[in-house]
Amino acid sequence: MSSHLTMIREVEKHANETVKMGCWLHNKRSSGKIQFLQLRDGSGYIQGVVVKSEVSTEVWEAAVKLTQESSLYVTGTVREDTRSKGGYELNVTGIEIIQITEEYPITPKEHGVDYLMDHRHLWIRAPRQRAILVVRAQIIRAIQQFFDERGFQLVDPPILTPSSCEGTTNLFATKYFDQDAYLTQSGQLYMEAAAMALGRVYSFGPTFRAEKSKTRRHLIEFWMIEPEMAFVTHEESLVIQEQFVSHIVQSVLHNCRKELEVLERDVTKLESITAPFPRISYDEAAQFLQANGHEFAWGEDFGAPHETAIAASYDKPVFITNYPTEIKAFYMKPDPNRAEVVLCADMIAPEGYGEIIGGSQRIDDPELMEQRFAEHELSKEAYQWYLDLRKYGTVPHSGFGLGLERTVAWICGLDHVRETIAFPRLLYRLYP
Repeated sequence: MSSHLTMIREVEKHANETVKMGCWLHNKRSSGKIQFLQLRDGSGYIQGVVVKSEVSTEVWEAAVKLTQESSLYVTGTVREDTRSKGGYELNVTGIEIIQITEEYPITPKEHGVDYLMDHRHLWIRAPRQRAILVVRAQIIRAIQQFFDERGFQLVDPPILTPSSCEGTTNLFATKYFDQDAYLTQSGQLYMEAAAMALGRVYSFGPTFRAEKSKTRRHLIEFWMIEPEMAFVTHEESLVIQEQFVSHIVQSVLHNCRKELEVLERDVTKLESITAPFPRISYDEAAQFLQANGHEFAWGEDFGAPHETAIAASYDKPVFITNYPTEIKAFYMKPDPNRAEVVLCADMIAPEGYGEIIGGSQRIDDPELMEQRFAEHELSKEAYQWYLDLRKYGTVPHSGFGLGLERTVAWICGLDHVRETIAFPRLLYRLYP
């Protein structure tokens, strides 16, 4: 036996070998002369079997002492076992206790959400929470792989910004020495500058919204992936978006089957998520809502019930394109054939998960951008650099933003985004 520790996820490489693991006791049961230890090490779970007649008194007594979340080194032989979930179990021959845990706060009984959130630092050890965080990590890997393989460069926009082009009402204010500064709600404007230098770029970082929102779709601090692409039209961007989301879903299906099982996710609903995705215009969406009993006037934005109703007609994400200019951001390019709508789209996830991507072609005309700044009363002083992008070598360009936590919630089939990140920041929660 080598001296290094074996991870549970690697046991299939060590069948019939003696290994040593660093573990926590997740649970245990006993049938008198045999103790069954449910062990976890972060990489997975395995059952350790301690047979009284086959081990020393010290090892047996050590197993008896173990309580939920006690930490230990365990030595044993890996045996193939088709009945166990992982396909293997450990015939335990040695136990070295690191710590006996007393009165672990999260017991197998039911706890309320507030209690669990107060103990989030421990709750993430639970099998379901672990599965969500493993899927999140796989989604992140898939995102980076998708862009890296297509020649995009990763660029990190600033988190502290001097002001916001979309207004500062939903931003967290802070002091930057003797100036006012804000935590970013999007890196997009900076990514446009990066695209003019590097062609195709993406950012991956935290963003902050000071909205007093308590819905199941909103976090105060969340992660955004924001690609920006020079010489790319709105139509070309839509194709990239649907390929991107297909890639993420298929990557999770391929790499996280065990975790999706723990989450009891209906994978048949994910298996159909392959490009291309259906598209409807804002006009068609408005007519659909009106025809199906929703009070909705052209020019309004869609709320969660509207998005859910529209998505219910599809088993894939659906693009809603060409929203009214009035309700979209100042930088979106008007449709050349119809100035009252812009070249944009929101991607609505199936099963009631709402918008996961918002994107558009950006205005590249310097005069129109100046006009938009005036109409929206935006500070030229704070964002002269953004106007410079249209002044010095302007080109058609498009981009979009994907919200990581909503994507995790949809793929995992979760009711609330609070479980999609290790330590969520919610309206009334800054602890732990």
